[in-house]
Amino acid sequence: MSLRVECDKETRVAVVTLDRPEKHNAIDLATAGELSALWRQFRFDETVRAIVITGAGEKAFCTGIDRDVEVPQPPSPYAIDEPMSAIGPKACDLWKPVIAAVNGMACGGAFYLLGESEFIVADERATFFDPHTTYGMVSAYEAIYMAQRMPFGEVARMSLMGTAERISARRAYETGLVSELTAPGEAVAAAVAAAEVIASYPPVAVEGTVRAVWAASAPARAAAVAQAGLLIGPGNLPAEEQAGLFGKRQRGFRLR
Repeated sequence: MSLRVECDKETRVAVVTLDRPEKHNAIDLATAGELSALWRQFRFDETVRAIVITGAGEKAFCTGIDRDVEVPQPPSPYAIDEPMSAIGPKACDLWKPVIAAVNGMACGGAFYLLGESEFIVADERATFFDPHTTYGMVSAYEAIYMAQRMPFGEVARMSLMGTAERISARRAYETGLVSELTAPGEAVAAAVAAAEVIASYPPVAVEGTVRAVWAASAPARAAAVAQAGLLIGPGNLPAEEQAGLFGKRQRGFRLR
């Protein structure tokens, strides 16, 4: 198992930890399946009213899909299989509140999880970036998710600058991506404290509120996501060319 799940029956808060610290909590196909199954399980679990998701270790919350993963694709240029598309709670029809606690790096496919959380708590060492363009890939789903949370110019810059820049936790807080900053190592505790408050309220009222908040941006998000696959297919370089760019990547970056 690549996930650790701790449920407190008294507070009715579950903490879900991506537990692949040696891989910077990157998501392989098994982990993607575990996440989808867990969100669907929580739909039926009345002992869980709010969830915190985080990553193991201090280096990363999540760095997206594991680059060692091979994803078979259909031969049609009009179809693409996206293994990350169902790793978020909303994609699995879970409308209980989810709070993300970010430690270290959050990049690429991590935005599937951050984009479907109600809000984000981050410790002051957290950083956010999107490496897709650096490696010849289209940032489609990730950019769409972040466009619901960040000003247009900020998400465009992050999506286009690739690995050359990282957004600091402070800048993420200033732009509204992060709702609370904490001292190092305290993001999970702060997220759990908020989750405990929410979990103490009547769950039907909470779920209705979650649904109402998401309904505000649902039409635009659905229309954009419908275009994502059509952009990725012709826009991504072949895998061998991506690998070549990955090998030549610059190690340095600007933190802003």
